[in-house]
Amino acid sequence: MILTAITGSIGCGKTTISDVLREQGFLVYDIDKWVKLLYFKNDFLAVVRNYFPQAFSADGEFNKKVLRNLVFNNPDKLKLLENLIHPFLTKRLKKIIRKNKNDGLVFVDAALLFEMGWDKYFDYIIVADVDYEEQKKRVMERDNICAADFEKINRIQMPQGEKVRKADFVINTGGTKGQLIRNILCVIEGL
Repeated sequence: MILTAITGSIGCGKTTISDVLREQGFLVYDIDKWVKLLYFKNDFLAVVRNYFPQAFSADGEFNKKVLRNLVFNNPDKLKLLENLIHPFLTKRLKKIIRKNKNDGLVFVDAALLFEMGWDKYFDYIIVADVDYEEQKKRVMERDNICAADFEKINRIQMPQGEKVRKADFVINTGGTKGQLIRNILCVIEGL
Protein backbone atom coordinates (compact mmCIF):
# COMPACT_ATOMS: atom_id res chain seq x y z
CA MET A 1 0.00 0.00 0.00
CA ILE A 2 1.07 3.53 -0.74
CA LEU A 3 -0.63 5.71 1.87
CA THR A 4 -0.96 9.32 0.74
CA ALA A 5 -2.34 12.24 2.72
CA ILE A 6 -4.21 15.17 1.24
CA THR A 7 -4.01 18.29 3.36
CA GLY A 8 -4.05 22.07 3.17
CA SER A 9 -5.67 24.95 4.97
CA ILE A 10 -9.41 25.59 5.01
CA GLY A 11 -10.77 26.45 1.57
CA CYS A 12 -7.66 25.38 -0.34
CA GLY A 13 -9.36 22.50 -2.19
CA LYS A 14 -8.72 19.28 -0.26
CA THR A 15 -12.28 18.09 -0.76
CA THR A 16 -12.17 18.88 -4.48
CA ILE A 17 -8.98 16.85 -4.88
CA SER A 18 -10.54 14.00 -2.88
CA ASP A 19 -13.67 14.10 -5.05
CA VAL A 20 -11.60 13.87 -8.24
CA LEU A 21 -9.63 10.94 -6.82
CA ARG A 22 -12.88 9.13 -5.97
CA GLU A 23 -14.16 9.82 -9.50
CA GLN A 24 -10.94 8.19 -10.77
CA GLY A 25 -11.73 5.09 -8.69
CA PHE A 26 -9.35 5.59 -5.77
CA LEU A 27 -10.12 4.88 -2.14
CA VAL A 28 -10.21 8.14 -0.14
CA TYR A 29 -10.93 8.38 3.58
CA ASP A 30 -12.21 11.68 4.99
CA ILE A 31 -11.10 12.56 8.53
CA ASP A 32 -13.78 15.29 8.85
CA LYS A 33 -16.43 12.59 8.43
CA TRP A 34 -14.72 10.51 11.12
CA VAL A 35 -14.92 13.50 13.49
CA LYS A 36 -18.63 13.97 12.78
CA LEU A 37 -19.25 10.30 13.53
CA LEU A 38 -17.42 10.59 16.86
CA TYR A 39 -20.23 12.74 18.20
CA PHE A 40 -22.54 9.73 17.89
CA LYS A 41 -20.24 7.38 19.82
CA ASN A 42 -20.98 6.92 23.50
CA ASP A 43 -17.36 6.25 24.50
CA PHE A 44 -16.24 9.55 22.96
CA LEU A 45 -19.18 11.51 24.40
CA ALA A 46 -18.36 10.13 27.85
CA VAL A 47 -14.88 11.62 27.57
CA VAL A 48 -16.26 14.95 26.30
CA ARG A 49 -18.76 15.07 29.19
CA ASN A 50 -15.87 14.91 31.69
CA TYR A 51 -14.32 18.09 30.30
CA PHE A 52 -17.30 19.97 28.83
CA PRO A 53 -20.34 19.12 30.98
CA GLN A 54 -21.99 22.38 29.82
CA ALA A 55 -22.43 20.78 26.37
CA PHE A 56 -24.94 18.31 27.84
CA SER A 57 -28.50 19.00 28.97
CA ALA A 58 -29.82 17.91 32.36
CA ASP A 59 -31.15 14.71 30.78
CA GLY A 60 -27.74 13.94 29.23
CA GLU A 61 -28.47 15.06 25.65
CA PHE A 62 -25.35 16.31 23.83
CA ASN A 63 -25.51 19.73 22.14
CA LYS A 64 -22.76 20.20 19.56
CA LYS A 65 -23.62 23.88 19.05
CA VAL A 66 -22.99 24.59 22.75
CA LEU A 67 -19.64 22.77 22.52
CA ARG A 68 -18.70 24.75 19.41
CA ASN A 69 -19.49 28.02 21.20
CA LEU A 70 -17.40 26.96 24.19
CA VAL A 71 -14.28 26.29 22.11
CA PHE A 72 -14.57 28.69 19.15
CA ASN A 73 -13.19 31.77 20.92
CA ASN A 74 -11.07 29.98 23.50
CA PRO A 75 -7.79 28.53 22.16
CA ASP A 76 -7.12 26.58 25.36
CA LYS A 77 -10.51 24.86 25.27
CA LEU A 78 -10.16 24.20 21.54
CA LYS A 79 -6.77 22.58 22.15
CA LEU A 80 -8.31 20.47 24.93
CA LEU A 81 -11.09 19.28 22.61
CA GLU A 82 -8.57 18.46 19.88
CA ASN A 83 -6.54 16.47 22.41
CA LEU A 84 -9.69 14.48 23.23
CA ILE A 85 -10.50 13.85 19.56
CA HIS A 86 -7.05 12.93 18.24
CA PRO A 87 -6.57 9.60 20.09
CA PHE A 88 -9.89 8.33 18.71
CA LEU A 89 -8.89 9.39 15.19
CA THR A 90 -5.40 7.90 15.47
CA LYS A 91 -6.88 4.59 16.56
CA ARG A 92 -9.16 4.64 13.51
CA LEU A 93 -6.29 5.58 11.17
CA LYS A 94 -4.19 2.66 12.42
CA LYS A 95 -7.14 0.33 11.85
CA ILE A 96 -7.51 1.66 8.28
CA ILE A 97 -3.79 1.13 7.64
CA ARG A 98 -4.05 -2.50 8.79
CA LYS A 99 -7.23 -3.08 6.79
CA ASN A 100 -5.75 -1.72 3.53
CA LYS A 101 -2.16 -2.94 3.84
CA ASN A 102 -2.42 -5.01 0.65
CA ASP A 103 -4.13 -2.33 -1.46
CA GLY A 104 -2.44 -0.04 -3.99
CA LEU A 105 -2.91 3.68 -3.56
CA VAL A 106 -4.96 4.75 -0.56
CA PHE A 107 -5.65 8.42 0.22
CA VAL A 108 -6.63 10.16 3.46
CA ASP A 109 -8.08 13.68 3.45
CA ALA A 110 -6.77 15.18 6.71
CA ALA A 111 -6.98 18.94 7.23
CA LEU A 112 -4.96 18.90 10.46
CA LEU A 113 -2.42 16.30 9.34
CA PHE A 114 0.64 18.17 10.60
CA GLU A 115 -1.09 19.55 13.69
CA MET A 116 -1.93 15.97 14.76
CA GLY A 117 1.58 14.71 14.02
CA TRP A 118 0.21 12.25 11.46
CA ASP A 119 2.72 12.99 8.72
CA LYS A 120 4.82 10.11 10.12
CA TYR A 121 2.16 7.58 9.02
CA PHE A 122 2.18 8.54 5.33
CA ASP A 123 4.39 7.66 2.41
CA TYR A 124 3.52 10.90 0.60
CA ILE A 125 1.81 14.18 1.39
CA ILE A 126 -0.17 16.22 -1.13
CA VAL A 127 -0.97 19.80 -0.16
CA ALA A 128 -3.91 21.54 -1.82
CA ASP A 129 -3.00 25.17 -2.45
CA VAL A 130 -4.71 28.26 -3.79
CA ASP A 131 -4.22 32.02 -3.71
CA TYR A 132 -5.09 33.47 -0.28
CA GLU A 133 -7.84 35.77 -1.57
CA GLU A 134 -9.49 32.87 -3.43
CA GLN A 135 -9.23 30.74 -0.29
CA LYS A 136 -10.88 33.45 1.80
CA LYS A 137 -13.63 34.00 -0.78
CA ARG A 138 -14.39 30.26 -0.98
CA VAL A 139 -14.73 29.85 2.77
CA MET A 140 -16.80 32.98 3.28
CA GLU A 141 -19.23 31.95 0.52
CA ARG A 142 -19.35 28.25 1.43
CA ASP A 143 -19.79 28.73 5.18
CA ASN A 144 -21.67 32.04 5.01
CA ILE A 145 -19.24 33.73 7.40
CA CYS A 146 -17.60 37.14 7.61
CA ALA A 147 -13.93 37.91 6.99
CA ALA A 148 -13.20 38.12 10.74
CA ASP A 149 -14.55 34.61 11.32
CA PHE A 150 -12.50 33.30 8.40
CA GLU A 151 -9.38 34.88 9.93
CA LYS A 152 -10.08 33.22 13.31
CA ILE A 153 -10.40 29.81 11.68
CA ASN A 154 -7.38 30.31 9.45
CA ARG A 155 -5.19 31.51 12.34
CA ILE A 156 -5.65 28.33 14.38
CA GLN A 157 -4.31 26.18 11.54
CA MET A 158 -0.65 25.78 10.66
CA PRO A 159 0.27 28.47 8.10
CA GLN A 160 -0.37 27.31 4.54
CA GLY A 161 3.19 28.18 3.49
CA GLU A 162 4.59 25.83 6.10
CA LYS A 163 2.34 23.03 4.82
CA VAL A 164 3.53 23.66 1.27
CA ARG A 165 7.17 23.43 2.41
CA LYS A 166 6.49 20.04 4.05
CA ALA A 167 4.65 18.61 1.03
CA ASP A 168 5.89 15.97 -1.37
CA PHE A 169 3.46 17.34 -3.97
CA VAL A 170 1.55 20.63 -4.20
CA ILE A 171 -1.60 20.86 -6.30
CA ASN A 172 -2.97 24.30 -7.14
CA THR A 173 -6.76 24.17 -7.11
CA GLY A 174 -7.31 27.64 -8.53
CA GLY A 175 -7.70 26.66 -12.20
CA THR A 176 -10.35 24.81 -14.16
CA LYS A 177 -11.53 21.32 -13.25
CA GLY A 178 -9.74 20.00 -16.35
CA GLN A 179 -6.45 21.52 -15.19
CA LEU A 180 -7.00 20.09 -11.73
CA ILE A 181 -7.63 16.59 -13.08
CA ARG A 182 -4.46 16.78 -15.19
CA ASN A 183 -2.44 17.94 -12.18
CA ILE A 184 -3.83 15.15 -10.01
CA LEU A 185 -3.10 12.51 -12.65
CA CYS A 186 0.48 13.79 -12.93
CA VAL A 187 0.90 13.43 -9.16
CA ILE A 188 -0.58 9.91 -9.25
CA GLU A 189 1.98 8.95 -11.88
CA GLY A 190 4.67 10.24 -9.52
CA LEU A 191 3.40 8.02 -6.71
